[in-house]
Amino acid sequence: MANRIIPYRKDLKLLAQELRKNQTPAEQSLWERIRKKQLGAEFHRQVPILDYIVDFYCHEIGLAIEVDGLIHETQFLEDAKRQGKMEEQGVKFLRYTNQEIYEDLESILEGIKEVVRASA
Repeated sequence: MANRIIPYRKDLKLLAQELRKNQTPAEQSLWERIRKKQLGAEFHRQVPILDYIVDFYCHEIGLAIEVDGLIHETQFLEDAKRQGKMEEQGVKFLRYTNQEIYEDLESILEGIKEVVRASA
């Protein structure tokens, strides 16, 4: 799956750029710790895939990381559907809540490192 190009809707590029400028505090906290290959793989922010935008994505290993705020508690089915469509394209997912990022970032980073190592 390494560096495989997954198609996306071109109109999502502008929205992704806006989302990069307006990260949530939890996304910003995680981004500061995964950027610049700090975990052994290169992640990008707000990446369009198919008809969706994922919070963070590593093309090298096909790994998406989603940081879920309160809105995701009410849209569980929609999230599961979109994740399923991307998994059909070979994308692997890690999903964390804002609260998990705030309370246990070090454990989350260790978990991401393990997935990166296992996927390399």
